[in-house]
Amino acid sequence: MATRNYQYETSPRKYEPEYKDKTKRKKSKKAKTSKKVVKKKQSRLENFKFRFMCILNAVVFLSIVFIISSRSALITQSFAEIQSLKTKISEIQKENDQLEINIQNSLNLNSIEQTAKDMLGMQKLTNKQTIYLSLPKKDYIEPSTEKVILEEKVSIIDWICNFIGDIF
Repeated sequence: MATRNYQYETSPRKYEPEYKDKTKRKKSKKAKTSKKVVKKKQSRLENFKFRFMCILNAVVFLSIVFIISSRSALITQSFAEIQSLKTKISEIQKENDQLEINIQNSLNLNSIEQTAKDMLGMQKLTNKQTIYLSLPKKDYIEPSTEKVILEEKVSIIDWICNFIGDIF
């Protein structure tokens, strides 16, 4: 048996193993370079993923900002339209009020008489133009010669009886 080298302290520990691990082999240069290539590919892939996620986040952020700004522009445009319609309504309301005042002024009898004299050349009636008619107190309404028949709702049995009675 091989001698063992122990460290003498509170607990025995091996200083060196008595055998060497034969399963571990030195790696060839190809294996080392292939690991480097794999690591480079992984780092490139991770770098690509990181860049892609950054670009994707930027696109999403910009699209949200665009949507918000377009919505606010639509709201502003609608508000401007509402304001212009309100001003038109107030103008039309003022015009309606003015027309009502004009109509009330034109319904005044003095203004009607003045317009008839000025524009149409009309004059007030004189006593010579007045003609009086005397009508006798006779009734001028002629009585109707036709007989008014009011139809009542007749049951079927009464109708049949009337029909048979009219035949004979």
